[in-house]
Amino acid sequence: MKFVNQSIRKKDAMQLVTGKPVYTGDMVPKNALVVKLLHSPHANAIIEKIDTSIAKRVPGIEAIYTYEDVPQKRFTMAGQTYPEPSPYDRLILDRHVRYHGDIVAIVAGEDEKAVDKALKLIKVEYNVLPAILDFRTAKDNEILVHPEDNWIAHCPVGADNKRNLCAQADDGHGDIEAVMADCDVVLERTYHTKANSQAMMETFRTYTYLDTYGRLNILSATQIVFHVRRIVAHALDIPKSKIRVTKPRIGGGFGAKQTSVTEVFPAFVTWKTGKPAYLVYSRKETQTSGCPRHEMEITVKLGAMKDGTIRALDVYTLSNTGAYGEHGPTTVGLSGHKPIPMYNKNQEAHRFHYDVVYTNVQAAGAYRGYGATQGIYAVETAVNELAAQLNIDPVKIREMNIVEEGQIMHAYYGETCNSCALDRCLSATAERMGWDEKFPSRDMGNGKVRSVGVAMGMQGSSISNCDIGGATIKLNDDGYYALHIGAADMGTGCDTVLAQMAADVLECDIDDIFVYGADTDASPYDSGSYASSTPYLTGNAVADACRKLRESILKIGAHKLGCRVEEVAFD
Repeated sequence: MKFVNQSIRKKDAMQLVTGKPVYTGDMVPKNALVVKLLHSPHANAIIEKIDTSIAKRVPGIEAIYTYEDVPQKRFTMAGQTYPEPSPYDRLILDRHVRYHGDIVAIVAGEDEKAVDKALKLIKVEYNVLPAILDFRTAKDNEILVHPEDNWIAHCPVGADNKRNLCAQADDGHGDIEAVMADCDVVLERTYHTKANSQAMMETFRTYTYLDTYGRLNILSATQIVFHVRRIVAHALDIPKSKIRVTKPRIGGGFGAKQTSVTEVFPAFVTWKTGKPAYLVYSRKETQTSGCPRHEMEITVKLGAMKDGTIRALDVYTLSNTGAYGEHGPTTVGLSGHKPIPMYNKNQEAHRFHYDVVYTNVQAAGAYRGYGATQGIYAVETAVNELAAQLNIDPVKIREMNIVEEGQIMHAYYGETCNSCALDRCLSATAERMGWDEKFPSRDMGNGKVRSVGVAMGMQGSSISNCDIGGATIKLNDDGYYALHIGAADMGTGCDTVLAQMAADVLECDIDDIFVYGADTDASPYDSGSYASSTPYLTGNAVADACRKLRESILKIGAHKLGCRVEEVAFD
């Protein structure tokens, strides 16, 4: 291959380093309305009265919206393939605010000064309610985060808003209790991982406007243009055909922009006023009204023999989805389905059960690793503690128990492990880090010691049998190629990577490939850039499209030359 695996200058490199207008904020015209949000100061409250009369009289204020002005149709902000597993538990604005930072009102005005003044003049009377702040007390609590009757769960994920449950499940294989009882050693530990926020340089932001045909155009820093179109259509209760979503350059995402955090609000303003609108979250808003990693408490129970053979693995995850259920039912699955199968070799039984609970804290979302990070940390730490208890080398105990190629992984949806080099990976890692010389520790002779540790992880590329990658390649009349993709380059360089793949298949120079990305009107459908999917999922779509184009060119060439396709070559 001439371009793949080579050092190539990014397609957008010169635009970025020379400060060209490439980000969302660069595209906003001066006449766009400034949109800002009023946030709740309470963790759980009912709005008894909201007075916007004085605020509306501020010069330059275009509109102020409250819960009385929005559609009463619930939706989810989670960017996931339809049908969405996350419950429909949001309104654009709700009379019931559920966390400190929840949205109370939308203010739109001609300039930032006027909007800031109006925000301070909105008078709100709250009926402050008791709040659930400790997720260990949320399940079946008498305080309900979502008591409303129009809450909807479209997928059977075990959700029950009357029990504060966003999701719940209990599955396994084999007789876990019997196998545990027959083990020499049973180790049980509980681990707690806190929520933490993505710190992408570009905060959440969205610009919206109506085009010549009255369609709502959304320009946003998002990883999920097609999901945003569906989410906004649900929220505004309008057809998807009336919405177009495009993505410029993105200043980082890390999963945060797999949730539609800001798109709905300026879209609503534009739809109501007919005027362009722009909302940009401050750094504080991004941290307090964004979508951090799910806080989890994970209990791991290992059953093993004295020689280190792990026969049974029981994992229980308690996940805190916060005030809304974005990504709650799906992140929790990876906390068990990713770590448990790694110890498949001698595994006679496993159990994975979980509760995802609502609480009155900021709603969680997607963040690198998507729940697998929390679960792998817990299981790997437990295995290391088991190794220490049995006085067995942590590398050796893993080599004894890790999954082998050809095995059925009952804990991973019954899939067969068709490709696995984990044994060679572990061996090579131990050798390269000098494990045998460094473990368990070395005395540095100055009152300090140095030690080494080991842990494994399992990760997939995209969600199999669910997510879709799409690409269209077109040969222009000037001999150059136009590559249209629906995946979002969020600084990862996927526009360049996919162009490299196309150039190798089409045997042309990479500068002969022009990439057009993430436009719901022009791009083929793509689930979006998440789950480490783009080079694997969308990349294979690009390669497939390019091969089909080659075949078409060969057929046309053979016809022109009056010979069989087998007699011509692509050059």
